[in-house]
Amino acid sequence: MSQIIKDTTDDALIQEYLNKGGKITKGATKPPKPELGLSKGTWGQVLSKEEKAARDGKA
Repeated sequence: MSQIIKDTTDDALIQEYLNKGGKITKGATKPPKPELGLSKGTWGQVLSKEEKAARDGKA
């Protein structure tokens, strides 16, 4: 078997993909579920009624 050295760096692979007609797009992500309360820094805890009302702007 002969050894063929190829450019396998990320930049080389990306450039090869683009040269073959590929294109790079930025995908949209969904916002996290509001009931997770991630903005408070508490993971996996459901917001209380008061916290939900404050978040939604209802008094």
